Amino acid sequence: MARAMFEYTKTVLDKVSFDASLFCKEVKKALQRLLPHEIEELRLWIVALTKQNPELNQCLIYLNT
Repeated sequence: MARAMFEYTKTVLDKVSFDASLFCKEVKKALQRLLPHEIEELRLWIVALTKQNPELNQCLIYLNT
């Protein structure tokens, strides 16, 4: 079940990546729902995504806390 939530979270984040504020809101939600090892995996995925969409860099602050 938890792995399904991780995959769902990535799908949602990918779909809202056009809007940085919406993306940040979804990142905050993901941090409340995912397991610690999934959060680290999500951080790596978001770092790769921000290389394609630099405007999403502002959301990395939530992953560093």
